[in-house]
Amino acid sequence: MSENQEAAPKKDFVPSEGPAKNKKTRVGIVKSTGMEKTIVVEYTNRVPHPKFKKIVKQSKKFYAHDEKGEAAVGDKVRIEETNPISKLKRWKLVKVLTH
Repeated sequence: MSENQEAAPKKDFVPSEGPAKNKKTRVGIVKSTGMEKTIVVEYTNRVPHPKFKKIVKQSKKFYAHDEKGEAAVGDKVRIEETNPISKLKRWKLVKVLTH
């Protein structure tokens, strides 16, 4: 830029409460809280069958880090991917949606 042009003032960045950029999030049901600071979340997805086009359910279990121990079995929670925490844990608890 030349000396006569001034740079436009930058707006302050205020992060939203939504997920971080480029991080996957899932909403699932807590199936187990038997471990310390770890919950098992079952995520169910409805997808069309590749050949028959019927809607089928696919479910997957995720091990998520729960630092405060706020989730209980049966809760609906939102989890977000993170750097590996242990051998199986690659997700962290973001929010408990319903009890």
